[in-house]
Amino acid sequence: MPQINRLYLAVMPLVHLDTGFTEQTLTLFPSQEFATFFTPEEVDTYLDFFKRRAESYLKGGNVTSYEFAKEPVVGTGFVRVVVTQHVE
Repeated sequence: MPQINRLYLAVMPLVHLDTGFTEQTLTLFPSQEFATFFTPEEVDTYLDFFKRRAESYLKGGNVTSYEFAKEPVVGTGFVRVVVTQHVE
């Protein structure tokens, strides 16, 4: 039976304790509480990058497809990214 997961894009900073190496990663959370608020000027850069990677490397197995949408965060001027994951 097909299922839909509503997920939210987040930019996560990572600092490695052993080396101090610092990087940013993109991930998905099932709660909008953890979504990154993007400015309208920057959202497309993050969205397009994640979309390309998800379509290339995160489909397969039970995951059949993704849909991506920008959602205004009311009263803030920011945008969050909603990712709909289709699973069978």
